[in-house]
Amino acid sequence: MKELTIDATVGNIDRVTGFVNEQLEEHGCSPKVQAQIDIAIDELFGNIASYAYNPEVGPATVRVELKENPLSVVITFIDHGVPYDPLKKEDPDIKLSAEEREIGGLGIYMVKKTMDGISYEYKNGQNILTITKKI
Repeated sequence: MKELTIDATVGNIDRVTGFVNEQLEEHGCSPKVQAQIDIAIDELFGNIASYAYNPEVGPATVRVELKENPLSVVITFIDHGVPYDPLKKEDPDIKLSAEEREIGGLGIYMVKKTMDGISYEYKNGQNILTITKKI
């Protein structure tokens, strides 16, 4: 398991992505799966940066674990910001046109659809969001 604790700012998304990609490349992750994980990081870390401590800046920890059978990566995002479970938000109706749809929710919907698992808990004053993807 490897861990990075960094200020939760939009400017640090690239650093978080690079940190995770380093672990994925060591294990021969395909470019397609890596791209899906990169999009998930952009969405999830971007949400923490934008909303968890707003208007302040606080820390976020990104933990990367590799599991066997099947080979998969487990990425956990931890922050001490405002409690928020993005999984409780109703999925957007993607059959509606962009003009008809409510704003928000499409990013987390994409994460749900591309990852093999996603979970959230609020524990000990921390938001803990975990995604799993077979590599």
